[in-house]
Amino acid sequence: MKTTIALLVAVMLSACGAEDGTFRDAVGPDAEPATDTLYVNGAIWTGVEGAPDAAVMAVENGVVTYVGNGEAAPVSAKETVDLEGRFVMPGFIDNHVHFLEGGAGLASVDLRDAATPEELSKRIVDYAATLPTGRWVLNGNWDHEAWGGELPRKEWIDQGTGDTPVFVMRLDGHMALASSAALELAGITAATPAPEGGEIVRDENGEPTGVLKDNAMNAVFEVIPKPSEDELLAAFELAQSHALSLGLTQVHAVTANANDTTMLDAFRLVHERGAMKIRVYALTPIEHWQSARDLVAKDGRGNDTLRWGGLKGFVDGSLGSTTAWFHEPYADSPETRGFPLTDPAALGTLITGADAAGLELAVHAIGDQAIDVLIDHMRAAAGAEIAGRRYRIEHFQHPSRAAIEAAAASGIIASMQPYHAIDDGRWAEKRIGPERIKTTYPFRSILDAGGILTFGSDWPVAPLSPLEGVYAAVTRRTTDGANPGGWQPQEKITVEEALTAYTATNAYGGFEEDESGTLEAGKRADFVVLSEDPRSVDPVAIRDIEVLATVIGGETVFRAEEE
Repeated sequence: MKTTIALLVAVMLSACGAEDGTFRDAVGPDAEPATDTLYVNGAIWTGVEGAPDAAVMAVENGVVTYVGNGEAAPVSAKETVDLEGRFVMPGFIDNHVHFLEGGAGLASVDLRDAATPEELSKRIVDYAATLPTGRWVLNGNWDHEAWGGELPRKEWIDQGTGDTPVFVMRLDGHMALASSAALELAGITAATPAPEGGEIVRDENGEPTGVLKDNAMNAVFEVIPKPSEDELLAAFELAQSHALSLGLTQVHAVTANANDTTMLDAFRLVHERGAMKIRVYALTPIEHWQSARDLVAKDGRGNDTLRWGGLKGFVDGSLGSTTAWFHEPYADSPETRGFPLTDPAALGTLITGADAAGLELAVHAIGDQAIDVLIDHMRAAAGAEIAGRRYRIEHFQHPSRAAIEAAAASGIIASMQPYHAIDDGRWAEKRIGPERIKTTYPFRSILDAGGILTFGSDWPVAPLSPLEGVYAAVTRRTTDGANPGGWQPQEKITVEEALTAYTATNAYGGFEEDESGTLEAGKRADFVVLSEDPRSVDPVAIRDIEVLATVIGGETVFRAEEE
């Protein structure tokens, strides 16, 4: 049931005698209002370290002009909003989303909670029956761990889908199931060799089972029809509506693979059409850093709504797909220790070139060897200037203790997604054993080492909700209910530390700490109103807190339905 939000409708202070809704102060009835909007009676967490909560905030022309206890606040406003004690905080920033893919997934088949092979098959077959000829079944986000770990096979779906191509992703984005129709279009047969950085899973006869890992998926990506402009706009608008309802005011949108050179074009299209409300920082493939350099030289880095100039790279795959790159073999798959998706020497060259061009770097690394190799490359590229680069390691899931210390000492940002910890925690130890698991998702260790921790979702790999992420970081209760006291509980952090990782530190990671991330005079009026104070409720209840309103640049872009 939705909490009433009458509190978010402008409250006219009748004692001041203004029938038109304009607050009038003692200066007289003809006085000009001192600001656009005055928010009063709030519990305003500014996000400024060590600062007390505020009660009053003023916004003028989309910028915070005052925040404090009411002393020296503007005495009049065009609109006054009585927050009735509600909790206000800086808008959430997500450090890592696949935004367009997430939007497309909202309109596609949902396999995330398919608990049996039969359910997986039924959902795919039923959805395929709704599609016109020529359309593919895409997205999905299945998890084979939900039914015991057996990888799916094309035979599970071929009979019911026929000529409709199916290419549905595992929820980590590093493995997919292709139907026979999709494999045929991609030209993948028993004779097709696996590419570097990828695997074609085969049966006992050498035939492809339909499961493709990492770079082996590229052959299918190349034959999937490109979405139309209308489809891109629809996907964005679905994603945006979902994000705003969750309190997000900005996302760092990253490419899903090195061949995706169209993401930024799609965002620019949306922006040109005037449909972009949420702020977007787009990170394009590092493999195309020269194009990014040229774009920045020609058009700058965008504006307050849409920015670019950041790059996303890959070292390895994922733990769930056994393609994350470790020094030692997997405990449950001793024939492999994962592998690099990008040749390490080539990656070093890319990082050096992109760094010299002044571009911002965020590189995916999950396994301990991948993280070690990446830290070495980053140190080599920047030398003594590394701390100022604000390099980001995306995910940073399974570092050694030495890597945690090395990243902290170099000012390398651990760009993490806390929901993964409570999802992977159901089965991660069987992959890498009891010793390596001790430093998995090491939120507490990173902060204690003086490191820089930012948070996001990796949506649609994980739920987009920042409050779900805060809940995960604070409780570390796995999704199967098996760890009520927290999985690897020594790595829990406080609610305020988690909120900071979703706000101020994310602004720093996006080179915007002077514009956003905290509620201070002179910064953007990007904030969210919540039904409860996350710092005060039982941590288990954090995920149930409601977003009542989301405000970007002083404009309310989401308002919860009235009861």
